[in-house]
Amino acid sequence: MSKETRAVGIALLSTVVLLAVITIVITRSPGWGTFKEFFLDPTIYRDSFAEIATAFKLNVKIFLIAEAIILPAALLLAVLRSLPGPVFFPIRALAVVYADLFRGIPTILVIGMLGFGMPSLEIAWIPKSFVFWGIVSLVLVYTAYVSEVYRAGIDSVHGGQEAAARSLGLNHGQTLRFVIVPQAVRRVIPPLLNDFIGLQKDTALVGTLGVVEAFKQTQIDVSATFNFTPYLVAATLFVAITIPLARFTDWLIARDRKQHQAGRLA
Repeated sequence: MSKETRAVGIALLSTVVLLAVITIVITRSPGWGTFKEFFLDPTIYRDSFAEIATAFKLNVKIFLIAEAIILPAALLLAVLRSLPGPVFFPIRALAVVYADLFRGIPTILVIGMLGFGMPSLEIAWIPKSFVFWGIVSLVLVYTAYVSEVYRAGIDSVHGGQEAAARSLGLNHGQTLRFVIVPQAVRRVIPPLLNDFIGLQKDTALVGTLGVVEAFKQTQIDVSATFNFTPYLVAATLFVAITIPLARFTDWLIARDRKQHQAGRLA
């Protein structure tokens, strides 16, 4: 048996032992019976699953719409921050203010201020849909975060790439489009996916506006049954989405690391 195989076996065994100890401690605790009754009721789990899963479709819809807007909007914001020269200083300053502002305000406050504030203006052309303003709020906040990820990717491209492109006759816009941005986007795909895992979870915050998404439906079911098992249902649904995304992110990171190592060896 190799040292690597032995190490893996020891790690797996220690993990199993640790989980077994934790399980024994929890199940033999004085309050385990009450905890099991109020959080792990299989009947309530089964009865509430369909309603919460139906409401969860709204979370997925919000996530997909917001993500489709955030990706290009954040890239545009990052490009604006990278514009050179004093003539573009006002644009760069506005981009910096936007990113700092929406990264500094908690997402739930943005959702509350826009969701309740904008419809109260009673202007005919302003949408009154809470779902709409929930999506707008998430787009505003996550565009600020994702733009920083893009900007880090742009800054990571070696300056010699831009110099080489300019020596070939490309202007700044063409250099960004054909040389800098493609490399930057490829490098930041893993952290982008991490941000979108956070976005998927934050769709639950839209429920604070009264929108019946998964978490709001969970609260309704908890109030109706006086049992907290529906929270486990909602957690199951969110985990079913986020864990595959997390593993896909890990795979991309591992693939990128292998490609870098192969490039160095070549």
